[in-house]
Parts: sequence; structure tokens; C-alpha cells
Amino acid sequence: MQTMADVFGCYRMGLGRSTGVALLVASVAWAALPMPLLAQSSLRNTFPGRRIGGGTRGECSARVLGHLVPSTSVFAPGGTATIGVLEGPTAHPRPLMLSFRPLNAAGTAASAQAAITTRELPAAGPGVVVLTIPAPKTATVWESGYRCDNPSTAAGGDGLDYVQSASPPALSLLVTDVQAGDRSVQAGLKQLRCLCGKTVATAALVKSFGLTDVVTPGWPDQLPVRCP
Repeated sequence: MQTMADVFGCYRMGLGRSTGVALLVASVAWAALPMPLLAQSSLRNTFPGRRIGGGTRGECSARVLGHLVPSTSVFAPGGTATIGVLEGPTAHPRPLMLSFRPLNAAGTAASAQAAITTRELPAAGPGVVVLTIPAPKTATVWESGYRCDNPSTAAGGDGLDYVQSASPPALSLLVTDVQAGDRSVQAGLKQLRCLCGKTVATAALVKSFGLTDVVTPGWPDQLPVRCP
């Protein structure tokens, strides 16, 4: 079973079954993209995010879904624009939908709707999904949830209508002013990317991202790392 320390070209310290967790603080200082730092600092304290979705009644809507972001649910992914999602166990996996929209979409309702981008991922069992997205240029709301109903019923919506009606999606804010907590998460995601197609110890992963409270006895000891 490989860990991050076994992967050529990756950090020697990582998420492993025997070594536990050691997140490296990135040494690269990311340049902040346009948006007043004061405004983004305020958003970090006021954005009503929830990095853990699901938890309601029903097999699909109760499935744990977590964004790998700081506990504030506000995250600056930096120049690499890598994000991660934790998917919990379920007997019947459903497709996963991610939605991104500017926090302050200006113009008409139609133009605001056009500003939303979505990405649907195939149904899969418990694991970690690591994605690279276009680097946000302004504060961007990121929502993730499972497609718990018939896909056809979502036609004409914003891509998450069917998720919101069944279960609260995971909700985070992507910003551009990188702070110390962001660098730690960035480093953890970089280490996970080194494990694409392999597995990571569940206990080490959830501890490193501060998500130990979501794990129940039904979780496997090892989680596959998927990088679509």
C-alpha cells in the first residue's frame, strides 16, 4: 500500500497509514488576484459557509460530502487552483455535481445564471476527489451535492436545484488572498494529487483537514484518491 512518502517527486512527509499526518507549509508566496484584500478579509469572517454537506434523512441525502477547505469554509486555492472533495460511504452511489458562481454576479437574472459553471462527476463509492479548476479571479461560491433524483428534473435549473431540494450541499467560498491556513490546505491537496489512482489512510486524511468528526465505523480504513 503506497503512501505519499512513496511517490517519486512528492513531499517526503505526507498522509500515510503508519506515519500519520504532516502537512507542509508551502514556501511559495502566491500573488493576490484582483479584489481588495480588506473586502476578502471581511468575507472570511462573514461568509455563511458549511464545508460538510448532507446529513439529512434519506440514503442519498444523508451521505457525507465534505470540501477540503479550512474550517471557515473560505479557501484561496492559489495559482494551481486545486480543490478537493471527500465522499463518504453509501450503498448506492449517485453522481456528484459541483457548481461555481461569482459571489456578486451583476446584471440581469439571465446573465447571473450564465455566470454559473457546473461539473458533474460519475457516481462512485467513498473516496477523495482532487480537481484542478480555472483560478478564480474574484470571490466565487462553490457548492457540491449529489444528484439524488432523476437528472431530467434538473433541466433548466442552475445545476443544483435537485440537490438543494433533497439535502443541503457543501458550501464554500473561493477567494484570491492567500493566507497561512490556505497554504496548509494547498500543501495537503498537492500531496493528495501525488496519490492519484492510489489510496490514502482515512484516519490520516480526515485528521489533516480537521474532519475527524465525520468518520463513523462504516468508513473504510483506506480511501481511493480520484483525479478526474
